[in-house]
Amino acid sequence: MIQKHGSAHWTGGLQDGKGVVSTESGVLDKVAYVFAQRFEDAAGSNPEELIGAAHAACYSMALANVLGDSGITPEDIDTRSTVSLDMSDGPRIASAHLDVTIKSEGDAEKIREAAKAAEQGCPVSALLDCEITSEVTLT
Repeated sequence: MIQKHGSAHWTGGLQDGKGVVSTESGVLDKVAYVFAQRFEDAAGSNPEELIGAAHAACYSMALANVLGDSGITPEDIDTRSTVSLDMSDGPRIASAHLDVTIKSEGDAEKIREAAKAAEQGCPVSALLDCEITSEVTLT
């Protein structure tokens, strides 16, 4: 089993507190986050942004794998995951939308089928308990 870890430290109350988040690799090292970055329009990182980045990265790799199984090697996969937070019953991740641009030789229908399969085969997609949608553009 492969294990990776991230960590967070929070001090204070929800609205007046502050936290830092770090990753095992050190790519994130005590990156600050506060209430306003998550629930308002303040600049800075937040958990949903990090989940979106992880989702986009994982999906791109899953798609490269599924395409490879079909004998297709993509030239470029560009993925953006937009994670939506629903505040109606307290905060919860309600959906994630993948905008994917694929530059690749090969049958367009096979590429689109691979993109849909990767949506379900991506481990981060499987982890998210929300609606996942996608829009795929082939170039």
